[in-house]
Amino acid sequence: MLCAISGEAPQVPVVSSKSGSVFEKRLIEAYIAENGKDPVNGEEMTTEDLIDINSQRVVRPRPPTLTSIPSLLSIFQEEWDALALETYTLQQNLAQTRRELSAALYQHDAAVRVIARVTKERDEARDALSKVTVGASRSAGAGEAMQVDSEGLPAAVAERIDNTHASLSKTRRKRQVPEGWATSDSISTYKPLETSEALYPGGRALSVNSTGELALVGSVDGVVGVYSLTQKAVVQTFNTDGPVTDATWAGNKAVVGSATGSVKVFENGSEVASFASHAGEVTALAVHATGDIVASVGVDKSYVLYDLSTNTAITQIFTDSGKYFMSCDYNYSHTNNDLLALLSVHIHPDGNLLAAGTVNGQIKIFDIKSGAAAADFAMSGPVKSLHFSENGTFLAAVAAQSTTVSIWDLRSAKETKVLDTGSYVNSIFWDYTGQFLLTGGPSGITVQQFNKSAKQWSEPLRSAVPAVAVAFGSAAQSIVSLNDAGVITVLAQS
Repeated sequence: MLCAISGEAPQVPVVSSKSGSVFEKRLIEAYIAENGKDPVNGEEMTTEDLIDINSQRVVRPRPPTLTSIPSLLSIFQEEWDALALETYTLQQNLAQTRRELSAALYQHDAAVRVIARVTKERDEARDALSKVTVGASRSAGAGEAMQVDSEGLPAAVAERIDNTHASLSKTRRKRQVPEGWATSDSISTYKPLETSEALYPGGRALSVNSTGELALVGSVDGVVGVYSLTQKAVVQTFNTDGPVTDATWAGNKAVVGSATGSVKVFENGSEVASFASHAGEVTALAVHATGDIVASVGVDKSYVLYDLSTNTAITQIFTDSGKYFMSCDYNYSHTNNDLLALLSVHIHPDGNLLAAGTVNGQIKIFDIKSGAAAADFAMSGPVKSLHFSENGTFLAAVAAQSTTVSIWDLRSAKETKVLDTGSYVNSIFWDYTGQFLLTGGPSGITVQQFNKSAKQWSEPLRSAVPAVAVAFGSAAQSIVSLNDAGVITVLAQS
């Protein structure tokens, strides 16, 4: 039986109730008085936690004077005990110091790497900014497209937006649910009925047209397909100039954004317009309620509005500078490593507001006619997807790598609800009635329902079908999903 501190047989042995180890009583009492812990496992400890061990031992004689050999041996024993205790403490401190030093070295290395990367990005940004200034000056001197401050949209476009807003805002909140629209009970029975082959692996763009018959699907190799949900086959394909980042229907026209910064418009399989207003990747597209105005956002911190009736880019607004650019031929060269890069976009159903989500977790709301900032909302991370409800009251948004969907009430500009789906969400989509919110992610699909009269949320559907993009079919009687393998799945009543 040896002392856990000195390693020798104890003269007055005690056992710790915390670790069960045996100690010399005087050594452990000295350690507790200094540290207040068990030296073996580090738990809080007092002398009351020590249990005496009764053992047979020889009774020591009375202490002699220091001039005797037994007295000197006793003093040497006490000095040895103190030395053993100090050595044990030093070993513990050395081990702790080594751990702290190792962590500090890793942190220093990471800090050096971050500083080097930030310095490089700063130099690239300065270089790009100098090129932008020179390019703009040359364009102005040659009489070509140049930077121009604008007071808003062209009068004809603004009038169309005003007329659309006036006609929709009067009836939007009073309109009834259309006859034959899906109900909570019917949605709860939806199951996967149709599954296509792998059409476009790596695709992340999905849009279903107003009839609910055609799905627009984009791929990373620049191919866009029109998939017929009734014929269960691709009926049309066309190519763009880079990986497809988003695609949407604008009436019977297909609008496609790419990683090269282009926005192309196709009609009946033929390209009818092409725009290159963005410097860098186009990240998302949205269609205005007029049906012929489309918005795009990109990593260059700008959103652009296009008039498909004249096939022109009518305005470009940079979120950090507030400048407006009136030329579709203007090229803005800028670094992509910016926290204000725009990732998502959606237009209010009345057509008067545009919402854009940034990399740094901001949702920026703009007046679509003037381009003026109307409001800012904060999210927990990069705003991956956002969608206005069709009744014009709510804005739903989801951050990247998040399991929750934030619901903002536009009337009070407050976050009124956070829906936790329990798994990552990639895509969100409101139905036409504004009562069903569809979510899709790698672990499956959910439908969240808002009961207006009870002001409560429920979940009528949860399916394990993985999705990178989702949309409702006609009258919400079906759900169309696209997974990362390019497979389209249709969920409906069997």
